[in-house]
Amino acid sequence: MVTNLPAEARAKWAKYSDAKTPEEKLRALQEFLSAVPKHKGTENLVYWIKRRMAELREEIEERKSRRIGGGGPSFFIEKEGAAQVVMLGMSLSGKSTLLSRLSNAKPLIGETPFTTKFPVQGMVRYEDIQFQLIEVPAVVKGFSSGSVWWASRVLGIARNADALMLVIDLSNNPIDQLDTIISELTESGIYPYQPRGYVIIERSKAYQGIRIINYGKLVNCTADDVRKLLESYRIFHAVVKVYGEATMDDVEESIFENNTYKPTMIVGNKCDLVDNEVISEFIKHASKYPTIPAIIASAKYGIGLDEIPKHIFRLTGIIRVYAKEPNARSPSPKPLILRKGATVSEAIRHLREELLKYFKYARIWGPSAKYPGERVGLDHELMDGDIIEVHTKIKAI
Repeated sequence: MVTNLPAEARAKWAKYSDAKTPEEKLRALQEFLSAVPKHKGTENLVYWIKRRMAELREEIEERKSRRIGGGGPSFFIEKEGAAQVVMLGMSLSGKSTLLSRLSNAKPLIGETPFTTKFPVQGMVRYEDIQFQLIEVPAVVKGFSSGSVWWASRVLGIARNADALMLVIDLSNNPIDQLDTIISELTESGIYPYQPRGYVIIERSKAYQGIRIINYGKLVNCTADDVRKLLESYRIFHAVVKVYGEATMDDVEESIFENNTYKPTMIVGNKCDLVDNEVISEFIKHASKYPTIPAIIASAKYGIGLDEIPKHIFRLTGIIRVYAKEPNARSPSPKPLILRKGATVSEAIRHLREELLKYFKYARIWGPSAKYPGERVGLDHELMDGDIIEVHTKIKAI
């Protein structure tokens, strides 16, 4: 059921959405919470607000301590590369060894539980792009309820990531490990498997009005209903992407960032320590989560590691598009990083948004073109490996 928040609460939510700093966001959330009516329909929203406020307080305190102390370990990680992937696993699952074998990172590796106390990052190469891989402190039972001090910070990093990698120790009750991690994530509103329906709202003043893209379908509501709901929250410029069978509840949850779906992969590590029967049972159990691919690996001996960057690329839904100047012989070797379903319009925004004002047509070479150099408009959907050449109404901008 949609929460039916009063106009005052929706206005205060708009203030939070426009806030820039953690301090501004915290003050806005406090005001928003005071305006939210307390009843069964808003229980999940109130829970999310309080959790987000706790995360913001921790972030503010961490920034203060870093300013006073001057450096030191931090849970704040800037995104780099084509996508950010967070490694989640229980203690001694081999995350550190896996990170060191896949990337340039030098994490502390030990046999003592909970060796990793702060995030460690490394860059993983796949063809002509790199992914940022982040190892975080271990997941434990009760994680979602804050059973350890780092829980909310790790969950915050996972929520902000582009994808998740669940690292499972095959030699130590792997099925229980997998189910525990997935349970803790879902209890926190982070879904590692694709839900029945979900919605992503991308807000930007560059968009003209509210545009709805249906990769699935809206259930028991119309596009006009969605527009009216968003406008009631003072969202007037956005692209709404609908996946699966999404309801108005799913739309409203996406406004609040209450629940989120994260593409996820499983790495069954330490396969060198178990027999084929254990591996078969684990693979069979992992198949209960059909949208989560599983790889069997050994970080110690390098088994299966070559497959991981390929799976990350597929998982993140990235496409690489190469821009070419008119009359140039070859495109730029550095690709634009877009997501599946991206159009010529989105590619131009990544190149130079001003080009949209003077856009005439684009030429495409590659998988999405019917023939080399096909002339297309702004709504043409691009594919991985495409080359794009933008033509404008004036020669230079």
